[in-house]
Amino acid sequence: MNGERADEMTVFVRAVELGGFSSAARALGLTPSAVSKCISRLEDRLGVRLLNRTTRSLTTTPEGDTFLDRSRRILADIEEAEQEITRFRSAPRGLLRLHVSVAFGLHQLPPVLPKFMQRYPEVQIDITMSDREPDFAEEGIDLAVRSGDVADENLIARRICLMERVICAAPSYLKKHGVPRTPDDLLQHNCILVSTHPPVWPFDAPEGTRGVKVRGNVTANNAETAVQLAILGLGVVRLGDLLVGEPLRRKQLVPLLANAHHVEPVPIHAMYLPGRHRSPKVAAMVDFLLENFSHAPWRLPAKRPTPRSRPAIV
Repeated sequence: MNGERADEMTVFVRAVELGGFSSAARALGLTPSAVSKCISRLEDRLGVRLLNRTTRSLTTTPEGDTFLDRSRRILADIEEAEQEITRFRSAPRGLLRLHVSVAFGLHQLPPVLPKFMQRYPEVQIDITMSDREPDFAEEGIDLAVRSGDVADENLIARRICLMERVICAAPSYLKKHGVPRTPDDLLQHNCILVSTHPPVWPFDAPEGTRGVKVRGNVTANNAETAVQLAILGLGVVRLGDLLVGEPLRRKQLVPLLANAHHVEPVPIHAMYLPGRHRSPKVAAMVDFLLENFSHAPWRLPAKRPTPRSRPAIV
């Protein structure tokens, strides 16, 4: 694509977005006449009418709608390519507004953040911890770290890793109440529930996946509370390993029913708005998150079955 065609696309998109030639001219530093001629030249070259123009309104034709959509994508790709090249010669600097889930912000980000700050001393980070979905434009969010599928198609999402669910309990609880050996054994145990998670825990079965509806005497609306209660020996809990990985490593909690439990892997994404994600500070943080978390460092290594000894060959 030559520069003239990109300029024509830019003029066309701005005219549609701003609702008129005069507004587009002011935004682009052109005259209304120059904008009008550019649009006419574009329509003549394509051989179709893109805009319906009156003295009071400007609307797109069906062909104009198609061209508008493709033009926006092409211009975004051009901007991304330019910013990606620029970042190789621009040191990350400035304020980075980071929005993270509570679990990630409490348990995973703090241990590695000093390394990022040492590597990029000219970056300042403003961290918001919340489990609600952020409004990127309204709040000026540069980057968000969220678990689950990405519902907003306007966002660009880079998957960092997968989180897995773990069923676990404190050694003190298991000593007092026994260790559940089968999924149905959970029906005899006190299970700590989280109100945002269904009380039906899934397990692998020959016919697929089956659920066991558990119950308990405490339900919390915060997963962090459930973890602390489990560590104190109140009952059995099922949560993401991002949250319980460290207590498992310290043996404050013990994994249960690992061979039968359906772990329900959940993706964790770094998400950002198009056009913003290739700025040096955002690109640096995305690369840093992948470097430090793509291997899910909180996860305990899977235990391999002990090989059976073979009889000596005589």
